[in-house]
Amino acid sequence: MTQQINTKVLLFVLLIGGFISILNQTILNVALSTFMEVFHVNGTTVQWLATGFMLVNGVLIPVTAFLMKRFSTRQLFISSMLLLLIGSVFCAAAPNFSILLTGRMIQAAGAGIIMPLMMNTVMLIFPPEKRGSAMGLVGIALIFAPAIGPTLAGFIVEYVSWHWLFIGLIPFIVIVILLAFKYLVNVNEGQKAELDVFSVILSTIGFALVLYGFSNAGSHGWDNVWVIAEIIGGVFVLTYFTFRQLRSSDPLLNVRVFQNKIFTMTTLINIIITMMLYADMILLPIYLQNGRGFTAFDAGLLLLPGAVINALLSPVTGRLFDRFGAKPLFIIGLIFVIPSMWVVTDLSETTSFTFLMVRTIFLRIGLSFITMPLSTAGLNALPKELMTHGTAVNNTIRQIAGAIGTAVVVTIFTAKQTDYAVTLSAQGKTEGIVALSSIFASSDAYYFMTILAVIALIITIFTPLKRPVKANVAGVAGEQK
Repeated sequence: MTQQINTKVLLFVLLIGGFISILNQTILNVALSTFMEVFHVNGTTVQWLATGFMLVNGVLIPVTAFLMKRFSTRQLFISSMLLLLIGSVFCAAAPNFSILLTGRMIQAAGAGIIMPLMMNTVMLIFPPEKRGSAMGLVGIALIFAPAIGPTLAGFIVEYVSWHWLFIGLIPFIVIVILLAFKYLVNVNEGQKAELDVFSVILSTIGFALVLYGFSNAGSHGWDNVWVIAEIIGGVFVLTYFTFRQLRSSDPLLNVRVFQNKIFTMTTLINIIITMMLYADMILLPIYLQNGRGFTAFDAGLLLLPGAVINALLSPVTGRLFDRFGAKPLFIIGLIFVIPSMWVVTDLSETTSFTFLMVRTIFLRIGLSFITMPLSTAGLNALPKELMTHGTAVNNTIRQIAGAIGTAVVVTIFTAKQTDYAVTLSAQGKTEGIVALSSIFASSDAYYFMTILAVIALIITIFTPLKRPVKANVAGVAGEQK
């Protein structure tokens, strides 16, 4: 009984910490224009608050497999929350942009550890037949936090002060640290492990170049020499990194997880779903603000009902995963997602706010059947010794897929907007060209996302997913013999 209570408390502490770290990652997206005015910097400079956070976060995640092996659960969790606290204090009191960016980088170092640690801990403390329910609770942090971030930030920036984007987080971080000191138990005690420094360097350079390249592709275009050089250079370094891990007896990031067919197939689906999620989160606000003249707060409010429903459904779909397995849930989810993408391929200047809100709710219902069951199914397929590497790979892939999805959809939107602007000018239009071209370009970008959703359904159909309870009960019985 005590263990059950400890498990619940442990999950609660991890969940709150994960929620804060992910909320912190997305909360600045709608406040960037405010920072441009306050600190007198241009768009390219201010973008580093988002891009820099993603880079630090992304390059740190691959190292978490080593960190989770070397340090105890308490040490890692409390250290990451302390970094979030220090970074938030820097940001809240920032007198200039340099200090604000420094605080943001410190925050990112803390946030990069939290999600892999939380997912790995859940996979270790819960038996296979209960992991779906537990990961469903983790989904509250993973899905609800980035969805509520724009709404919360829009309200704070519009009605309070940008300082409160960070001040508001500080007491919650302090409470989580105090709870961790009192209640967090060590799932992993930590052991002596040699750090492959050269692999860390390769990982850092490779992932940084890929993430930075895709981030720049959205704003500078795919034909930019530096964008091409960054992506190709990053892929080259990561290829060498991969071969080094395959030859190592104690790899920094064990890429042999991809030898497992189920893990690899679910990872492919994960990439597509994450691309769609990030792309929709950037495309819909662009349509509402640039095309229709809504405020950032209005755009955030549109996303809120879907986010709430998503959060409520996540634990439910977790329990459904434990009972029925992953494939039925993926198919049901994509049956919601595909029409949700298709109905916004013909956006106009009269598309109603209510229609878009209902559509977004349907999209979020679909995603709740996919997101956390997807991670659980992939990790369930791995043996225990590869679990830390699986969670590190899972979260690294999510970062890269988010960057790719954002870059691709912004590129499509920008190219189509330019084409439509030229066409409208040639037709004699003199007013509202920017708004109209923005609306039409948004519609075209959603065609791409609809195709992605169909591809995800095809991959799901051919993925050999089994019901986790039966498969793993048999596995346990085999181990006991």
